[in-house]
Formats: sequence, structure tokens, C-alpha cells
Amino acid sequence: MNLSQLFDLSLRGKKDVVGLEHQGRNYTFGEIDARSNRIAHLLLQRGFVPGDRLCVYLANCVEMIDLFVACVKTGVIFVPINILYRGREISHILDDAAPRAVVSKTSLDCAIPVWTPAEIANFAATLPNTRPAASLDGDAPAGIIYTSGTTGASKGAVLTHHNFAINATNLVACWSIAAADRFLLALPLFHVHGLGNGIHTWLVSGCRMRLLERFDQRSAATEFLDFRPTLFFGVPTVYVRLLDLDPDTARRIGESARLFVSGSAPLPAEVLRDFERLYGHTILERYGMSETLMNMSNPYAGERRAGTVGLPLPGVSVRLLNPAGEPVPEGETGEIHLRGPNIFAGYWRRDDATKAAFFDGYFRTGDLATRSSDGYYTLSGRKSDLIISGGFNIYPREIEEFLQEQPEISEAAVRGLPDRARGEVPVAYVVAGPGFDAAIMEERCRASLASFKIPRRFVVVESLPRNALGKVQKHLLPLRP
Repeated sequence: MNLSQLFDLSLRGKKDVVGLEHQGRNYTFGEIDARSNRIAHLLLQRGFVPGDRLCVYLANCVEMIDLFVACVKTGVIFVPINILYRGREISHILDDAAPRAVVSKTSLDCAIPVWTPAEIANFAATLPNTRPAASLDGDAPAGIIYTSGTTGASKGAVLTHHNFAINATNLVACWSIAAADRFLLALPLFHVHGLGNGIHTWLVSGCRMRLLERFDQRSAATEFLDFRPTLFFGVPTVYVRLLDLDPDTARRIGESARLFVSGSAPLPAEVLRDFERLYGHTILERYGMSETLMNMSNPYAGERRAGTVGLPLPGVSVRLLNPAGEPVPEGETGEIHLRGPNIFAGYWRRDDATKAAFFDGYFRTGDLATRSSDGYYTLSGRKSDLIISGGFNIYPREIEEFLQEQPEISEAAVRGLPDRARGEVPVAYVVAGPGFDAAIMEERCRASLASFKIPRRFVVVESLPRNALGKVQKHLLPLRP
């Protein structure tokens, strides 16, 4: 079974039911089906064949859903690009994915055809609203999600129809998501949290979803009280912002809600406690990755143990191994290795990276964890120096390489420092020469890097601490510069 057939539970089975709200307009599942059918015909008309890539550089909008579902129906591989990315980041993905076209509301400096959503709508309006014929199985790739690598160059994780399908059916079952739910989605659809969890559980369950362009603290209370969602997915930064609402508003939001889920970064224990006190709900924490979608979850109808990511989801096998590749005892730290139908097919055009990512048939996550005697897992760090800021992955090497291209900087090291709102933020330690100005450097970063990658501080040091082999020892850089 492919995703199109799974989505038919709603697109055809509930065709007259309103399934989506966005910017004051309602759409039935049948309308979503017809809109995506027209775009599917347009893709075929313009020469797309199964396996071709379509890059999409858009903020949350109905058109992004139309494009994704159209790709699912035709076998075209959907490649979302982080809307916060800028020139060099976008160029890398376009060069690597080699798409037939890009959809964007803004002009892009590339040789690939760039279509705007308005142009697509105009051309598609006259095409049939019936579904085009396609023969796809579950092993066909459905999307490529780019995730930063330790070398600083993004790698494309190839996710199949099976990967997305098992993730969605697991979450719908384990979190009791049903057609009666009212789902408020403010997560970005270029991220697996919004796309893999949000869009897929909505289409499989047939619930009613209100899609926001983004989470906006200024309008959050209005959106919650107007829509009265039963279901909400967020990242720790969002839950920190929701703690700023007055207690009466929080109580009213909590009265309508059934489930709040947090992921993409660790949730501080004090945020979980404060949220439970204000909203009357224990946030459900889970653990996933771009390469694997969801791996573990605290139970919906069981103990949601603070500080843990719960238990492996159905079909997911977990090993905790030491550096020698040996299992560690309960309570001791080991690297998480995963096997299951949720594990990606490999990195796009990177056989070397794919081979290195697996050991004995298991995917090596690079994350460290402990396991309790009753099976709950607690994340305890990362093998690499990955920074997770507000749910976004940041690999310091990419920022370091950019900084070291600047004439005023001879050396640079970036590490994550704790931040209550975002979990961690990047800070740059630089060996600087004459003419260095932190404000100017920040502006250069802002012009070339996504906003979440911009160092929050530039700390000038005489030299970087190194070991005998010359490797920078980031743990010796001061935590509070």
C-alpha cells in the first residue's frame, strides 16, 4: 500500500467533511483531493516521472499540502526546503537534489525552473480533477528531508511511503487520534515534525485541522480559544511561550484539549511541571529524527515519565551499545541503535554516508541514552556536538566554516550553550585579527545563514583549546563566556 491509498481513508472516505481550515477558509477532504489531482496532472504534463524531485520553498500554506499530496499520487519525490534557509544553504540542496523544478513565492538565483503557487494554480485550474493513474509500492521514495551532517554539508534522508505510513499509523493508534479530534498545527511543514507527524496523522485519521503559517505568541491565545483544539504538537520553545499566557486563559485552553505533544528537542522538567499546573495536562514527550521519524513515545494511557522519551513504538527495535559495539546494562549510557520499518532508505546519492550510518543492520543515531528496568529511555546527550535550538538541528561545523572564510577571523569554534526558551543557542569563539567587529559579523551571518544558526554571541579568545593531536576541545570553552 502506498500513501495515496492510505490517505483515501479521508480524501475519499470523508470527501464531504470539512478537513482543513486555513486563513479563514474551510476545505473539505474532497476539495483537497481534487486540488491535488489537478496539480498531479500538471506535474505529469510538464514531464515529471516517478523518482523526479520537486523542491518546495514555502511557508505553511494550503498549496504546500496540495503539492505534497500531488507528489504522493504521482511518485514524484517531495523535497521541502527550510523557509529560513538563505543562498548557500538553498543552493546546496538544489545542487544535491537536482530537482526538475522549484516552487517558491520568492525569486531564487538558480538555473532550475521556479514556479510560484499562483502560476501553478492558474495552469492547474483547467486540468482534470480526477486522479491520474500511477503504480507505486510502499518502497517508493516519497520525500527527501535534508538534515545537517557532521561535515557541515546537508545530507538528504530518503523517506519512503512505508516510512511515512508506519509512522502515521503508529501515532494515530498510540496517541488515540480520531476523526473527532480538532488539531491545531503551527509547526513548519518543511520539517518532519510538521510534515511526517502533523500532515500524515491528519490525513490518516480524518480529523479537522487548522493550519497556521507559524506559531505566533501574540495571537496564540486567540487561535486556541477560537478553534478549541483537542490536539496540539509543539516544540519546547512553543511551550515556554505558552507559559506566558494568563492562568485563566491557560485553564480554558486546557479544558478543551486532550493531548499536548512535545518533540524535536528535550523539554525542560520545569516547563513540564509549570505547564501541568497551568493547563492541567502532562505534556507527552517523544523521540524522533529526520532519518527515522518517530522512534519512542511516552504512553498516552500510561505513565508519562518526566525527563524520558518513553518506550519504543510498535515495530521499532532498540539497542544501546558502547563504543566497542557491545550492549550496555540497564542504567548505563550507550548509543541508540535502531531497526524497524520507520528507518529511512539511506542518504540521497551518498552511499558512503549510508554505509557508515548502519551497524549490524541497525541505524546508528549518535544519540546517547539509558534504559530503565521497565523499558523507559532517557536521552543523555549526543556523540557529536549537534546543537538543537528551538527544535532545529545545528551542526557547528557549518557555522565555523563560514566564519573562517571571513578575513578578520583566523580560527572559530561554535558550541551550544543552555537557553531556557530554545534549549540551546550557538555561541562562537573566535581568534580574531584587526578590524573584527561582532555587529558586522552578525550581519554577515544573517545574510548567509538561517536565523537559528546565527551565533548569539561572539567571544574573542587568544587561542582555541586543543589536544595533543590538534583537535579543538570544545568542552574546555567557557560555558558562560
